[in-house]
Amino acid sequence: MDIAIVSAHELTPDTPAIARELARGHRVTVYTRSKAKGTGVEHVPAGPDVELSESDLLPYISDFSAGLRRRWAKNRPDIIHAHSWTSGLAAIAGSEGLGVPVTQTFHAHDTETPAPVRRLECAIGRRARAVIATCADEESELIRMGVPRRNISVVPHGVDIERFRRQGPAFPRGERPRLLHVGHIGAASAVDALLTVPEAELVIAGGDDLSIERLRVRATDRGVADRVELLGMVPHTAMPKLMRSADLVLTLPPAVPTGTAALEAMACGIPVIASAAGAHLDSVVDGVTGFLIRPDRPGELSGRIRQLLGDPTLRTAIGYAAADRARSRYSVERISMELLRVYEKTCA
Repeated sequence: MDIAIVSAHELTPDTPAIARELARGHRVTVYTRSKAKGTGVEHVPAGPDVELSESDLLPYISDFSAGLRRRWAKNRPDIIHAHSWTSGLAAIAGSEGLGVPVTQTFHAHDTETPAPVRRLECAIGRRARAVIATCADEESELIRMGVPRRNISVVPHGVDIERFRRQGPAFPRGERPRLLHVGHIGAASAVDALLTVPEAELVIAGGDDLSIERLRVRATDRGVADRVELLGMVPHTAMPKLMRSADLVLTLPPAVPTGTAALEAMACGIPVIASAAGAHLDSVVDGVTGFLIRPDRPGELSGRIRQLLGDPTLRTAIGYAAADRARSRYSVERISMELLRVYEKTCA
């Protein structure tokens, strides 16, 4: 099977690993605007050579789809998998007249999507031969959008368990218990929690200059700035070492389309405290592989942090259970097989 993966944006963390798995028995080409490197990756120029938001990318979608059309006219794929709604627009236009089925994953779709984008997503969802939801919560939303249930398959994001694993090097750290929050969205709750966990330090990975400054101000206002380290953007290649240096990993955004950070922490055997939303509801087994926290219950977050830091045996047990779940359910090998079944069904 000749598989075309289309991503108008920077590739999701698991895409290269899944593409490699699929390529063990099939021809796989990843078409992207980004300058991602690797076997089977084709750069399709469209617009300025910088990462753009989906709204900023929209004027260049016609250029991107034209580039795809030229490539597919020479080498027609058997199936196309578009990632994000802008990629879906480009894939549908680029494959016009070729008779190639398009499958679609939206990734960042949520209930707060602007109305014009929602209408485009609805149109893409109905036009695509299959829509791949990344969690049960997204499946329900797609059905509410009008995507036929029979066209929806749930295939979660995967994790590269060879890179994210229990054993391996970790970044150096001091004597304080270390909390790591991945991403700046939701990190304010972690800063506030330090008030009731006076012995711990908090490391926050991610965020732009503005969000980092806001978190710095919040930490100063709460009187915990000396225990908060703001790293800004961390290369994905460094995340396994960073996660293994932590006692707990927190990921507390209110909307969770992918849940990648929680999966990667679980694969490293680090207990996770995650927001009870989106993909986390599928991946984190509350009380077994981590804890799920509602954003409107800040006291519960502090309590769970204190519980885990105060009980090394519980922390170890949850870490082992988390690693087992990541390996058995979310490995890129398994996710690749599930995607392949969707592709084969769609092409039949």
